[in-house]
Order: sequence, then C-alpha cells, then structure tokens
Amino acid sequence: MTRTQARVGVYGLGTMGSALALNMAEQGIHVAISNRESDWIAPFLAEAGELAIRITGAVELAEFVDAVAQPRVIILMIPSGAPVDAMIKRLIPLLGEEDTVVDAGNADFIDTRRRTAEAAGIHFVGMGVSGGEDGARHGPSMMVGGSDHSWQQLQPILEPIAARFKHDPCVAHVGPDGAGHFVKTVHNGIEYADMQMIAEIYGLLRDGQGWEAPRIGALFSDWAKGKLASFLVETTAKVLQVTDPNSGHPLVDMIRDQAGQKGTGRWTVIEALKLGQSASAIEAAVGARAWSSTKSARLAAATQFPGAEQVDLDPASLENALFAGRVLAHLQGFEVLRAASAEFDWSLDLARIAEIWRAGCIIRSNLLDDLAPLLRQAPERPVLLADGMADLLLPAIPDLRQVVGAAVAAGLPVPALSAGLAWFDTARQGTGTANLIQAQRDAFGVHGFERTDVPGKHHGDWG
Repeated sequence: MTRTQARVGVYGLGTMGSALALNMAEQGIHVAISNRESDWIAPFLAEAGELAIRITGAVELAEFVDAVAQPRVIILMIPSGAPVDAMIKRLIPLLGEEDTVVDAGNADFIDTRRRTAEAAGIHFVGMGVSGGEDGARHGPSMMVGGSDHSWQQLQPILEPIAARFKHDPCVAHVGPDGAGHFVKTVHNGIEYADMQMIAEIYGLLRDGQGWEAPRIGALFSDWAKGKLASFLVETTAKVLQVTDPNSGHPLVDMIRDQAGQKGTGRWTVIEALKLGQSASAIEAAVGARAWSSTKSARLAAATQFPGAEQVDLDPASLENALFAGRVLAHLQGFEVLRAASAEFDWSLDLARIAEIWRAGCIIRSNLLDDLAPLLRQAPERPVLLADGMADLLLPAIPDLRQVVGAAVAAGLPVPALSAGLAWFDTARQGTGTANLIQAQRDAFGVHGFERTDVPGKHHGDWG
C-alpha cells in the first residue's frame, strides 16, 4: 500500500490526535500521521499493533502531505492559537485549492473566522471535538464548520468514526467559518453549568445534611437511571464511591477544592454578553471556579463569617431541582446559539446540534433527546417558548424553588442553580421593572423612553 492512498492526514500525536488516528484506522480508513517531535512516530506505530497496516508515518511535513491522496484532508491536533497559525503558513505552499485543513482543537471561533478568510488557496475548517480521549478513540461528537466542499470531503471520513445514538452518527456540518468552534464553545459552557449544579447538590448533601461521599455517590447512581441519566451524573456517582488507598478515606475528600478551567466557559459568557444574551448559569459556574482558586481567602473568610446551617431536603426534591437547573442551563446555551446564528448568518439547526450531543460528548444525556424535537418545532422562537417546553420544565420548578430557598436561608452556596431560577423568573415576567431603569436613565442622562400609550421617544419632567 502506497503512501498516496491515505485518505486523511492527522498532524499531532498527543492524547487526542493519537486516539483519533487509531479510531480512523480501526474503521478501515488509511491515515497518514506526523508530529513535531518526530521521535514520537515510531513508538506510536509500534503501539498501534495490527492497526499500523492502515497508518503511514512521515517525519517531514512535505512527506506527510504527499502521503495523503488528493484532494487532501489534513487534520491538525495541536495546541490552539499561535501553533495553528504557524502550521497553516507551513502547509499552504504544499497544498492545492481543493485541499482542506481542519483545526480540531478548542479554538476561539473569532480566530477560526479570521483563519478562514486568510487561508487563501485552501479550504479551512474549524471542528469542535468532544468526548475526551475515550471519545476520540471510540467515537466522539463532532461539530464541523467550513465550506460545503470541505464537508463533502470530511463526511465519509467523520461519520464512520463518530459516536452513534441509535445508529445516528453524532457529527454534522453545523455552518460556515467559525460555526463549528462556536458550537463547541457553547457545549463547553453548558458543561461548566452542568458540573457546577451537580457540585452544588453534592454540597447541600455534604455540608447541609452531613452525608458522606459514598452515600451521595449511591444516590447519584440511582438518579443516573432516571431523568438525570447522563455521562456527568454517572461519572459523579463513580468518583464519589472511590476510596483513596493511601488514607482509606473517599478519594474526593482528599482532593483540594480548587477547580481549573481552560477558557471555553469564559468565552461562552463573553460571547453571550456581546450578543445581548444572558448565560447567567454558565457565568455563575465560571465565577465559582474562579472563587475556588482563592483558597486562602476563603479559609480566612470562613473564620470571620461562620454560620452555614443544616437543611432538610429530601432526595426527590434535590433530583427535581437538579433536573430543572440543567434544563435551564441548556436553554441558555441554545439561546446563545440562536442569537449567534442570526448575528453571523449561520443558519444553525439547534435541533440537529442537540442530536449530535446525545452521544460521544461530555454533556450527553437523555435530556438532549427530549430537547431535540422541541427545538425542531419552532426554531425561530426563543427556546423557552418551544412547544412542550412547559410540560418538561414546570413540574420540576417548585422543587428548584424549594432547594434554592432552603440553601439561601441556610447560607449554603448554590450560585448556578439560583442563577438559572432567576433567569427563568425574569424570562416569564410579562411586566418587568425596566420601566424604572428607563426613568432613571432619562432623569440623569436624558436618554428618553417609550410610553405604553403613545408611540415615539419621550422625556419626563423629573423636577
């Protein structure tokens, strides 16, 4: 088999690149591979075992490009930012106008739009990949941006390696230029909120009711069999029941309470604000991670402002509260996607995005299977107003109110759950309080306001 028979090239043999290349080879796709540190290539081929027959290693970049059949597809699995720009500059002289370069990292969609415009002579694709190492190896969820030409090249390569939900491949061409990376960014924003809400329920059980980690894990394990069925709830159930071999305590209790973040949650919040949208639950989750990094300040504050109390909340109420909070966080994310679609003329199919998130990705859950048909019914309306949304959400809202109210009264933090509830209450308020804000703005800044009875711009005589 000659090198020119490779259908796709994967540059970058880190965790994700290696897993993706092996996934392709296992699906019968001949793949060329290369890496900046060329001494990684031989060990990778050795570890590939029988799959190595469908993998061509190349040390030099030109050799790597030549190993891929035309029109070429080159997938970059390298750190985002400057490394991608540098690699594009190196690749363009080696490629033709029908060739496609794919950035499959967690890139800022603004950079992807710029690269698409600047990549003269080739097609450039920003592709979001979710699922971590296991997903990349056995079936990720993939969100593809770029041109129709690129999708025609990529579809027969990506569909066989994608995760499946009832035989439906979890990959789609979501839109042009930066759409793929934007959708992945919002996916990660929802992930932030989902993880934070789960942690808040864990905190209420641990600090508010005195439950130990294994007992909480067993409860989450039960929840994972019902309406909260999801990868993150299942993962939570598992990690809470692991014992640390060194101390004999639950391993989670031995972990310092400082959470890291790579920026995609923050990007979601920033872009939501730019688009005039509220992603308050996601913002609360980002803020909670930021607070978690201030360990010494929190310890000092705990001595000066003590007083958290116990709460009496039954598991069924907590389950419903978490369900309602998760629904609201997802709706915020989809509303950001809807606004971005209009702003950038992307024509995003929100229902299809929900469908490709049903397997392979970190936020995969039964909830997305419930949301997909609701989003398809009226894509032009706010997602909260989709037919059937009230039937899904309203039964759980009273328990969310009870849980948030009890937590606030006890002094236990539930920032994401309370932000989601406040978003819902604001969204359903037919007559709000912005009339007072407009009066204030006119009183100190002569900004004007609209009246309820007479059209046009008006000013008040504020004395």
